[in-house]
Amino acid sequence: MEWRDFLEQEAAIHDLFLEEKAPFVERLKTEKSSNSEAKVASELNIGVGTVKKHMTKVYDKFAQSCPELATSNSRGKAKKLQACLRAKYNGGQDVRPIIKEIHHNIPPAVPFEKFVGREAELQNLHSSLQTSWQVAIVAVAGMGGVGKTQLATQYAKQHLQNYQGGVCWLSAQGIDVGIQILRFFELKFKLIAPDDWELADRLRYCWKNWQEGEVLLVFDNVTDYKKQVQPYLPPESPRFKVLLTTRQEFDRTLAQLPLGVLKPLAAMKLLKSLVDRERLKSESWVARRICKFLGYLPLALELVGRYLDTMPDLSLEKLLKRLQKKRLEHEAVAKANPLMRYEYGVAEAFALSWEQLDENAQKKGCGLSLFALADIPLPVEAIENDEQQEVWEKAIADLLELHLLQRQSKGIYKLHPLIRQFFQMKLDELSNADEVKTTFVAQMVEVAKRIPQQPNREDIFNLTSAIPHIAEVATHLSQYLSDEDLIWPFTGLGWFYQGQGLYQQAKPWLRQCVKIAENRLGLEHPDIATSLNNLAALYKSTGRYSEAEPLYQQALELTKRLLGNNHPIFATSLNNLAELYRYTGRYSEAEPLYQQALKLRQRLLGDNHPDVANSLSNLALLYDFTKRYSEAELLFQQALELKKHLLGDNHSDIAINLNNLAALYKSTGRYSEAEPLFEQALELRQRLLGDNHPDVASSLNNLASLYCSTRRFNEGEPLFMQALELQKRLLGDNHPDVATSLNNLAGLYCSTRRFNEGEPLFQQALAICERTLGVGHPDTITVRGNYARFLREA
Repeated sequence: MEWRDFLEQEAAIHDLFLEEKAPFVERLKTEKSSNSEAKVASELNIGVGTVKKHMTKVYDKFAQSCPELATSNSRGKAKKLQACLRAKYNGGQDVRPIIKEIHHNIPPAVPFEKFVGREAELQNLHSSLQTSWQVAIVAVAGMGGVGKTQLATQYAKQHLQNYQGGVCWLSAQGIDVGIQILRFFELKFKLIAPDDWELADRLRYCWKNWQEGEVLLVFDNVTDYKKQVQPYLPPESPRFKVLLTTRQEFDRTLAQLPLGVLKPLAAMKLLKSLVDRERLKSESWVARRICKFLGYLPLALELVGRYLDTMPDLSLEKLLKRLQKKRLEHEAVAKANPLMRYEYGVAEAFALSWEQLDENAQKKGCGLSLFALADIPLPVEAIENDEQQEVWEKAIADLLELHLLQRQSKGIYKLHPLIRQFFQMKLDELSNADEVKTTFVAQMVEVAKRIPQQPNREDIFNLTSAIPHIAEVATHLSQYLSDEDLIWPFTGLGWFYQGQGLYQQAKPWLRQCVKIAENRLGLEHPDIATSLNNLAALYKSTGRYSEAEPLYQQALELTKRLLGNNHPIFATSLNNLAELYRYTGRYSEAEPLYQQALKLRQRLLGDNHPDVANSLSNLALLYDFTKRYSEAELLFQQALELKKHLLGDNHSDIAINLNNLAALYKSTGRYSEAEPLFEQALELRQRLLGDNHPDVASSLNNLASLYCSTRRFNEGEPLFMQALELQKRLLGDNHPDVATSLNNLAGLYCSTRRFNEGEPLFQQALAICERTLGVGHPDTITVRGNYARFLREA
């Protein structure tokens, strides 16, 4: 027996786990000297501390057979252990009898130090096989290419010493399994059952006369348990252990070890075992992206690693681009590597499972590939047609059984990235592929249409799972959108993010909406005006007024040209431009537009319409800003009453109207009337929009300002600070609303004689206003006046 084989045997005798066995063998692999812990750590690509920790456990397990270990330090323990083992290896007096030959037919396996990321699975597998008092049967189940056979091979190799009765490896896809068992028995034990007996009787003879000790039977690649395994199981005896590898998911009566893909760190470790470390180190970020693109699938990682090893001058960046372009058809993953035991490329491995699906499941798999790489909601119980519901239920069950689909939770599923690519390839082979894609896109458009411009917390909760799939349509399937539906995915995504104050995420979708609409529909189309209005509204919300104005003006002119000046959409464009003028302090320009929009809406929509309520509220705001309080109050009250009548009390628009009326009361010194309205608005916004929303920050600011007006500074200060922190996080440091909060907080510091804290805030607020609003804007003038007053008092 070679020294290394002897070490492997000792590791098994002393029940070393894989993570303990690797440093043990590496440290003592040379018979007459031991490697340092630093060298072992370098060879195994782990930390020195990790080596020390595992070796400490090794010494503990060898302490009984080598008592000298108890009196040695770390370095001395390695020498003592080596001397003890060398004496045993060379036939010393304390050596136990050499273990007899253990018969097996285990296929070749990669060296254990290159088998990474499966330590826990190996331990769980061994534990599961040792717990039964009858025949222990454990199925290692998982998708193609995940490494089921490799895990079984490694387990059998590493635990060979535990199975003195032998390890019999059986291919479920080969010749009759019963014949394979007979051949192993005859070849290894030199015993032959009578030829004239039935196969079942001959197998009973084998089990009765099998070599003593525990026995491991491995049934590899099982596709039919009843035909390939059940007839050939040994008699009920705890010494027989049965291990299956399968792509299928059996029922719960059979113990199963689900095998998933590797963890990201383990995937990188596998790649490092195949590719030069310095090469990976120089492009480590790209290497991680390759692992993610391959979905951390061991087969794909090994194929790519071996491919890179044969192409030493190929950069990882270039390979990733080629993989992204050609996907499963790229030569790096398309064909098996002759140096590997596995005989398939990735697509070929998946095809074995694909061929077991019926036509219905194949079609459903193709359809699922159109979803994004994210959780896929499939509420099958919501399908009203019972027949269609059953069709979907069976397809999902078939896909799950073969591990081609992953169940995340009730009604939520997910596809592995490479299986998704495989299904997409199969979809493109169908004659009706375009029809399938068009139908899917239309379904996502209907979801996008349900996204309101101001989504509340319930909307966000209900729609979040659909967002990545709507984005997939907008990004990769826009050519299948009809002209009528073209802007909906982009608009919906923009509104979803903008309504939560996530302006940076909203901006690319609304910009892209304008671009794709102009390219497809031309410059003279109503949807162009809609897209321009939406993008301008985003710019207005982020304080980029100079960019918003020309877009609003273009939208207004285009709407008038295409729809005329007697149309509800034209009224909306008038209102939008008036809003911008109000925001920038151009009240005399805003007022006639507001009035025109209000009259037009009343004439076209009637007095009992939400848009009329909005116009009343907007005009009231203008009157409030220009200190025409009696006119403003009347309109605010009309707008609030109308909104409650149309929308009920539990709507975010009600919070806006309450806030506006409260602000007017505060401006006119009616604090006792203002406070409950501000509090109602804040509570409503927090409940509907969540605590992390710009409108909540505005309500906090308003209530804090009221507290300061009534000299309740201790109550106002924490609200000002909370609002400021929230606005900076949501809107950025350079937003007019941030300037308002800075101005308010500085005013509080001034009122409480904390001048050193107030001055820098006034300076910041003034700088933001001048930069975003201009030196002549009313808000800028207000802040400048507050700062001047502060300087005089200070």
